[in-house]
Amino acid sequence: MFTGLVEEKGTVTAVEQLGDSVRLTIRGPVVTSDAGHGDSISVNGCCLTVMTQDGDTFGADVMQESLDKTSLGDLAVGSEVNLERATQAGARLGGHIVQGHVDGTGRILDRTPSEHWEVVRVSVPSDLARYLVDKGSVTVDGTSLTVVQVVDDGPDGAWFSVSLIPTTLADTTLGTKGPGDRVNLEVDILAKYVERLLGARTADPTIEGQPS
Repeated sequence: MFTGLVEEKGTVTAVEQLGDSVRLTIRGPVVTSDAGHGDSISVNGCCLTVMTQDGDTFGADVMQESLDKTSLGDLAVGSEVNLERATQAGARLGGHIVQGHVDGTGRILDRTPSEHWEVVRVSVPSDLARYLVDKGSVTVDGTSLTVVQVVDDGPDGAWFSVSLIPTTLADTTLGTKGPGDRVNLEVDILAKYVERLLGARTADPTIEGQPS
C-alpha cells in the first residue's frame, strides 16, 4: 500500500532480459536506505518486489503481464522513475490510498504553463474514465494528484487534467514528461468498490432495501 507521495526520482542502471520477464536495476538512495529482500517499492506507480539490494541500488523483476499493461516496458538505462516505499502503519496518509496496481496507461496530450504551476491533460482509456470525477484522486506514474476536469468523449477522446505545483514539477518525472509520453494510471480503488457494490444491488432485487 502506498500514498502516492513520491519520495525521490531514481535512475534505471540496468535492464536485463529474462525471457518472459525483465529485471530492472534502479538507483534510489532514499528508498534503499532500509530496503530488504521482499520489500515493496512503487516504481512509476507499479508495486515491485525487491529481489536484490546493493548499496543504493535494488533489483526487481517485472513479469510479462506488467510489461504488457504498464509503461515499465518503455524503460531503458538512464530513464528516471518515481519511487516510493510502502506506507508504514500509523504513518500520515498525505496522498490517497494507492495500491500500486496499474489500471491502464494514458499519454500526455499537452501542457499549459502558468506562473506557479502547469495544467497537464492526460488521455485515459474510456473504460477508466468513469472512475474519475472533478476534485477526485488519481495516480499518474505513482504520483497522487487531484483531478481538475474530466471529459468522457471529446475531440481527443476521453481525458482528464491535473494541476502540477512546483514541488511536483521538480521532484517527480512529471516535470519533464512531454506530449505523447506514456504514463501509468491507477484510479481510486474506492470508486471501483462502490461501482461493484451498487451493481450487485441493482442486479439482485432480493437484496435488503431493494424493491421486489
